Amino acid sequence: MQTTNVSSRILCPHLRGKIMSAEEAAALIPSGVNVGMSGFTGAGYPKAVPSTLAKRIMDANLHGKKFKIGVWTGASTAPELDGALAMVDGVEMRLPYQSDPTCRKRINAGEMEYIDIHLSHVAQFVWGGFLGKLDVAVVEVAGILEDGRLIPSSSVGNNKTWLDQADKIILEVNAWQNPHLEGMHDIYYGTALPPHRKPIPILKTDDRIGDPYYKIDINKVIAVVETNKADRNSPFTPPDANSKLIAGHILDFLQHEVKKGRLPANLLPLQSGVGNVANAVMAGLQDGPFENLTAYTEVLQDGMLDLIKCGKLTCASATSFSLSPAALEELNADLPRFKDSIILRPQEISNHPEVIRRLGVIAMNGLIEADIYGNVNSTHIMGTSIMNGIGGSGDFARNAFISIFMTPSSAKNGAVSCIVPMVSHVDHTEHDVQVIVTEQGLADLRGLAPKQRAKVIIDKCAHPNFRPALREYYERALRYSPGRHTPHLLDEAYTFLPNWVANQTARAAWRDDATVQADAWAK
Repeated sequence: MQTTNVSSRILCPHLRGKIMSAEEAAALIPSGVNVGMSGFTGAGYPKAVPSTLAKRIMDANLHGKKFKIGVWTGASTAPELDGALAMVDGVEMRLPYQSDPTCRKRINAGEMEYIDIHLSHVAQFVWGGFLGKLDVAVVEVAGILEDGRLIPSSSVGNNKTWLDQADKIILEVNAWQNPHLEGMHDIYYGTALPPHRKPIPILKTDDRIGDPYYKIDINKVIAVVETNKADRNSPFTPPDANSKLIAGHILDFLQHEVKKGRLPANLLPLQSGVGNVANAVMAGLQDGPFENLTAYTEVLQDGMLDLIKCGKLTCASATSFSLSPAALEELNADLPRFKDSIILRPQEISNHPEVIRRLGVIAMNGLIEADIYGNVNSTHIMGTSIMNGIGGSGDFARNAFISIFMTPSSAKNGAVSCIVPMVSHVDHTEHDVQVIVTEQGLADLRGLAPKQRAKVIIDKCAHPNFRPALREYYERALRYSPGRHTPHLLDEAYTFLPNWVANQTARAAWRDDATVQADAWAK
């Protein structure tokens, strides 16, 4: 065991005796086990053990020995985890969300199994035993207190559940993580399985209902690894013209709702997916008329950090940071300034349907394609190839006070319409989609029957190049559909898709661009 140069962040004498190298720790993870790893959108993931384990798996493969594990996380992670393990074909089952290109390639090739789950469901699935046994937890922390309690790092995700449910625990203590993170977290230990559940006592975005630390059985800890490595998140590109137009439509809509008396002057808590469009909306809010904003979301990204800096956003509750390198550097340089405005919770709480419904969250999420009746596909290309996963969008969309989905009206330089007759895969049904926005306009679908929705979506959201074909399809469906409530010609509903598939050059370009799109839609 490695016992020299012990970090001042490991204060528990018992756990100091467990300090070892990443190689020694990785050797304690056998083939065939399920491993719950920390990490949520490139923040707070273990930096050393997964990549070292990948080397061990590669060596086993070279000697003809099959070595695979199940990998459970909070959401997407980083190349040192997902990429490294996928590269050596070391993952038997992955859940609940991923965005790594190598991981995605193996899933779509049928070489890796993947379960796409609502993020709020993961903890209860594990507690209920639906996913099998959790053998090992590998969790990054910012420090260990004298009594064995753990200081969470830059994401919480499912870590509380991993630490509670795993038979064995490996801790990575990362000295890079800002010590001022201590006290920012709210780890709630009051959840239970039916029939013992109680209401989650969050009445306001800034309510704290738990502890700032993880509590563990220190006897389950089999290894402690010291690291000093930064989180890895990709930079966001500046909002383009379409993103700014989409943001403008949303801001106009929110102002209209305030004038109508349907929203308070400071709006309701905001939830926003990750990406350039989401950051464009946040940038628009900086210059808008709204003050004293709050956020109840799953990730805190650049736009929300900017809103905190300018005083527009008073509190942001999330489960993880998802910041560009520049924004992350700024946060760490001045973390005490932001500390009172940010709360990081377990994702079973940040995404909890009961809390989302009670607070009246305004949910804003991206999509891949929407159909003329309001069904949304946010996960699959051409109906069969996974992009990333549903993430938390379903948790928020179904339970939000206002559920908004946004996208450019076309993709691949205008070759593909993002508004189609029928989506090739359904993640969010028309019942959970209230507003669709593209750079062309905003379709408020509340109170509209299917045929009314179709007209508004085509007129307001479809790109002008595709509107004639969509209208022609809809008019023929009105005449020839067997039923007239949601008119469709099922033998033609995917006419946009076969025409696209027939264009082999464009199809190849679409696939090549999947990684870029995945980064934009991740989380």
